[in-house]
Amino acid sequence: MARLMLSVSGCRGVVGETLSAEVAARFAGCFGSVLRARNPGKRVSVVLGRDGRRGGEMIHAAATAGLLGSGCHVIDLGVAMTPTVAVNTDWHARELASKGEVGAGMVITASHNPQQWNGLKCLLAEGGIHGAAACAPPASLANEIIAMFERGGNALDGTTMWQSLGSLQRDDEAAETHVERVLAAMQDSGLTDMSSSIGRGIRVAVDCVNASGSKTAPMFLRSIGCDVVEVNTNHSGEKAGLFPHPPEPTAENLSGAGGLCDIVRAHQCHVGFALDPDADRLALIDEQGRYVGEEYTLALSALALLTGRRRDSREADVLVTNLSTSRMLEDVAARFGARVLRTPVGEANVVEVMKRENAIAGGEGNGGTIWPRACYVRDSLAGMGLVVWLLARERKALSAIAASIPSYAIEKRKVDLARKEDAQPAIEKIAKAYANQQVDLRDGAWVNFTTGELAGKAWLHVRASNTEPIMRLIAEAPTVAAARGVLDEAGRVIG
Repeated sequence: MARLMLSVSGCRGVVGETLSAEVAARFAGCFGSVLRARNPGKRVSVVLGRDGRRGGEMIHAAATAGLLGSGCHVIDLGVAMTPTVAVNTDWHARELASKGEVGAGMVITASHNPQQWNGLKCLLAEGGIHGAAACAPPASLANEIIAMFERGGNALDGTTMWQSLGSLQRDDEAAETHVERVLAAMQDSGLTDMSSSIGRGIRVAVDCVNASGSKTAPMFLRSIGCDVVEVNTNHSGEKAGLFPHPPEPTAENLSGAGGLCDIVRAHQCHVGFALDPDADRLALIDEQGRYVGEEYTLALSALALLTGRRRDSREADVLVTNLSTSRMLEDVAARFGARVLRTPVGEANVVEVMKRENAIAGGEGNGGTIWPRACYVRDSLAGMGLVVWLLARERKALSAIAASIPSYAIEKRKVDLARKEDAQPAIEKIAKAYANQQVDLRDGAWVNFTTGELAGKAWLHVRASNTEPIMRLIAEAPTVAAARGVLDEAGRVIG
């Protein structure tokens, strides 16, 4: 039985095993209770959406009950991308703040996990720039929610009487609000004066895995002038929410017969975009139908922003990413004199530093671009818009643009864990064995090779996952053989 995963990323489990309606209602109720306790005397409204996977209706209904039972007002978006929930949380939070009320968000999603998984992800609306603010809560609030949940805290325990129960409303224009926000970001950033035409003459294929991006992603791409080939965009009917292939946008899941890579070649597309179920991750396929990957998404997004940026000052631009992301970002930043700051893995950790440093962009190497002018969560619309802009400006094939960035090989392995804590002995062995290199212990053990033949060219990261019961071993080096060699050696160290 897969364990219920509780972390800064929220709550995630297998439906019918560790994630039940009762668990979902209680976790959502704890979120609502913590929000209300932190904002005494104020009305709290939570924007709620789900990623569209089959069976999500039950968790969605349970979460609604938990939030209402804790006394929160719920603004229901129905099926919505995670960044769509974030953008609409921003929008509603500003309106609520003018009335002395408080806004927050929650997404029913298991992100890239297989069909049987689901989960609840919390968003907090707090001060930001360009009107964007909603993001994953800081560790302090996440831990408070988890602590209440693990104590058996339950918003449905009778402490909220009928007079104080929350109310429910629908918002059916959430997708349009999100699209308009990204279009405005592109114009405000100086990337374009006519966002509706930047994709003219560019044919794209987009695979939405029959989930939350099925309506919004094609809508956005057409709004910037692209010719769109829709792939797996069934958002109603029998196939809605049933993944046509494993939902993580990896090479093996997109390269089979009839997959996105084949479709890009068959339709002579300039680019293929692959989304995960909640559409916060974006993988790229080049014009030859070759998997470019997720690591390039952030690097190319940064390249677009730095190339087209209107500089307001002479201070160096800041980009933020996590320890497990490719050093391609540093290579792109170096072209423009920008700085890259690294954080522990987790969107909340990246965003915390982004806000503190007023970063122009950030994200994670799993295909997640975070563009503050749009929203403070990973946003596939932002990534797609920036890549299309780059294609239009450079007038080059995606393969050529990607080839202009020094390439590295990232290899990943994983080990099943009974408990997250079981990874600690391995982490300690790695830290000790590589003490002659640069070792960062903020998130497991991250080793930056500073001596030897891989000096300045490779890193190793060993850590327990926040979202799955596994230990991850990730290595980056100039070649696949070198990266595998780093992992082989780490395996021998761990034993």
